[in-house]
Amino acid sequence: MASTTPDGLLHALLLDRKGSATPLKPADIRKWQPEDGLLWLHLDVAEHPPGKWMRTALGLNPMVVDALTADETRPRSLTLNDGLLTVLRGVNTNPGADPEDMVSIRLWIERDRIISTRRRRLLSVQDLREQLDQGLGPKTSGEFLSELIGRLADRIGGFVDTIEDELSSIEETENDEPLQIRRRSLGGLRRQIAAVRRFVAPQRDALDRLYRNPGSLLSDSETDSLREEADRVTRYLEDLDLARERAVVLQEELMNELAQLQNTRMYVLSVVAAIFLPLTFVTGLLGMNVGGLPGIDSPRGFLIAVVVMFATSAMMLIYFRFRKWL
Repeated sequence: MASTTPDGLLHALLLDRKGSATPLKPADIRKWQPEDGLLWLHLDVAEHPPGKWMRTALGLNPMVVDALTADETRPRSLTLNDGLLTVLRGVNTNPGADPEDMVSIRLWIERDRIISTRRRRLLSVQDLREQLDQGLGPKTSGEFLSELIGRLADRIGGFVDTIEDELSSIEETENDEPLQIRRRSLGGLRRQIAAVRRFVAPQRDALDRLYRNPGSLLSDSETDSLREEADRVTRYLEDLDLARERAVVLQEELMNELAQLQNTRMYVLSVVAAIFLPLTFVTGLLGMNVGGLPGIDSPRGFLIAVVVMFATSAMMLIYFRFRKWL
């Protein structure tokens, strides 16, 4: 390999194929040979994509290098010669991050070498590193891929469970919280579901292609494990679809509740306006500044006008009750 290493190298590990790994110094990377063990290089390509180093030092296909260093990616898998190119997405569980802002992990996997790149930290990769430190890590490159996919699926499942719990909470507190707060919470959930589903759906397709066409890299047991993980992701996708439908139905119920509330208020205002309409007519008629108005010269004129207006209001209320408008 080349005498220099890229600035974005996060770690270089030599897996002993027994579950443990030994860190390699940059000077030792270029001395690696396949018989030494399974090499795992993990790089951060956010600021300084080491594309040239990957092509010259690692001997990677330019198409593979482009996929490993691309700014934007979508989940996919491709078998190329004796290697496997896989791009996956995981739920962003970094502190202070939005879970729906899914983080990508790009992998080029050979029988004796694994090259992974990232633009943001992914805790599933950290989990594998900790497993190797404990001597419980993957023993082959196929097992590495299977365990990484399993870790990603675990966090997707946790996100789906959280979404379902929040939807149930909104349904159960239907009459305990203000309508605007429930609508705002529901809108946020729908945006999260849409954002995560955008990547989970193609990830399910990528895993389906992966276990259906594993090539010579994966053993039968590893292929079966990938099939199980693909089924899990499919189930989570179906749960997301169900949560989306629940959110739509719940939002329709909230909109109906809001419309009913508005109709009730308009109905009350209409009844009040109908009651005061004849009173307004009487006061307007008696308030005209012209001669000949009845009761002007009578000391009981005002009392008679008040009695007439109260009687009119009472008759209106009786009529509304009779028509069952109240």
